[in-house]
Amino acid sequence: MKLTNYIKGDRVIWMVVFLLTIISVLVVYSSSNALAQKSKGGNTEYFLIKHGLICLMGFVIMYLVHKFNYKLFSRLSQVGLIISIPLLLFTLLKGVSAGEANRWLEIPGIGLTFQTSDFAKLALIVFVARMLTIKQDKLDDFKVILKSILLPVGIICALIFPANFSTAALLFFTCLLIMFVGRVPLKFIGAIVGAGLLVGILFGTVIYVKPDIMRRGATWKARIENFTSGDSQSNYQSEQAKIAIARGYGFGVGPGNSTQRNFLPQAASDFIYAIIIEEYGSLMGLSLLFLYLILFFRSIRILRKAEKTFGGLLAVGLSFSLVFQAMVNMAVAVNLFPVTGQPLPLVSMGGTSIWFTSISVGIILSVSREVYDNDGKEGIETEKGGELATA
Repeated sequence: MKLTNYIKGDRVIWMVVFLLTIISVLVVYSSSNALAQKSKGGNTEYFLIKHGLICLMGFVIMYLVHKFNYKLFSRLSQVGLIISIPLLLFTLLKGVSAGEANRWLEIPGIGLTFQTSDFAKLALIVFVARMLTIKQDKLDDFKVILKSILLPVGIICALIFPANFSTAALLFFTCLLIMFVGRVPLKFIGAIVGAGLLVGILFGTVIYVKPDIMRRGATWKARIENFTSGDSQSNYQSEQAKIAIARGYGFGVGPGNSTQRNFLPQAASDFIYAIIIEEYGSLMGLSLLFLYLILFFRSIRILRKAEKTFGGLLAVGLSFSLVFQAMVNMAVAVNLFPVTGQPLPLVSMGGTSIWFTSISVGIILSVSREVYDNDGKEGIETEKGGELATA
């Protein structure tokens, strides 16, 4: 029986995810050496097997999700958004702490933890796509946008912000992009961006003057100061990442031959991109960037060809969230951005974060099933010029 009889949707996206997963397993196995020495007596096979099983489970989740009709997630997003608010509040108050931030909740009985922001992010993106679809004929009324879209976005981002500034910022910009694609007037988007910048400047000024006003204020201030100062001692992680990238210039030092994996504290997660370049070379680094861009490009094609507005907005919103996060992770690794703590989607070592990413990709593939036929050929455009149909 042909595999294509079971796997539907955009075959290119399936291939991109497969390639990213292969890269992930290979590099996590190599980069987890220091972690294995500290916690597992040097047994790197433990992390290889664990990560491999997590990735395999991610494929199962992705496959199951892509079999559902994506319209189901429209209704589920309402429930998910309502659940997200108390979850985020409880995480801030009683969550598992790491790095002065309460970001995780432990699942009772099985010992696994998950970031509630991952769940809230997924629910909010789907919800924004839903509301833009429902309110298509009322988007010229700012009160409707404020009440239906901006209020939920503001609440969720505000609850994520104290523990994870970068995730809140990425989510906010993702929602702005969905609003732009969903035909919210540019004057409204400009006003929102202006208001956001004003609030950001005021908040940044307060944090700089009185960093102790928030639990992570001093951390945020230190990261910005360290980044702008360029001091090697205070920018330890960035300096080690730059050394890894310099060693890998060209064709790299070869798989498993990284030395910086022993010095980078987050070699298998936040700074895995630096290890990829060190071992496989700058060409692999550019290829990885290209794979993410392919994912976004294919999602734009889905947007243009989708029969329903909701499906198109859903595909481009979820893909932009993943690709934007990947760009930020890479920018941090090459010292273009301050350290943010954002993992590289589908590549960094993780647990439930990989599964939430798999759900996102599964939803994108579910939308693409309406665009591509069973043989993987592109379907016929339902609207001339690629315009969106109403839901």
